[in-house]
Amino acid sequence: MDERIELRVMGISVGEIRQGAYALILAEINGPRRIPVVIGVPEAQSIAIKLEGVRPPRPISHDLFASFAHAFGVTLRDVFIYKFEDGIFYSELTFTDGERTVVLDARTSDAIAIAMRTKSPIFTTDEILRTTGFVMELQEEQPAPDSEIEKAFGMTDGPSSVDEMTVEELEEYLARLIELEDYEEASRVSDLISRKRNSSGTNDFQL
Repeated sequence: MDERIELRVMGISVGEIRQGAYALILAEINGPRRIPVVIGVPEAQSIAIKLEGVRPPRPISHDLFASFAHAFGVTLRDVFIYKFEDGIFYSELTFTDGERTVVLDARTSDAIAIAMRTKSPIFTTDEILRTTGFVMELQEEQPAPDSEIEKAFGMTDGPSSVDEMTVEELEEYLARLIELEDYEEASRVSDLISRKRNSSGTNDFQL
């Protein structure tokens, strides 16, 4: 059996790689290889809000599933991406209640979204890493500067630039984004608010 290699969630592409799909990047722990997994918009939003610590006003499906498992004493032991075929990653979740162990098949995007909420490890095989992975230099993982965040918002360099908005204006904008369930952009605005508050010596804005 191929040795299992642990992965971590590195991030999600800022823009759609094609209509209705994003690229989730999984990184080999203690290694340079990365795996791009194509996921849909709802799953991308679910993973993005967990990455950025944004709390939606009501639990979304993956939150509900994790809460349900916890309420009944069921633990997600790990997620295993065990096969790549015809452009699709296949994953399974291993659950245990301390007495029984159950393995369930799942879409990789759902499996990872649940693993992030239960702090469960994610594994794959060396063969899958060799077949689908690419190598990224470590310096490329540095956070994007504010100018790149502004480009992601599609803002101009004029008075309407996100960088020139006050913290109060950004908070109103963030509240509206959460109301519209645009969690990916909300996470970026939340990060910008934190940067502004840090630079002014005040506490981070808390969602």
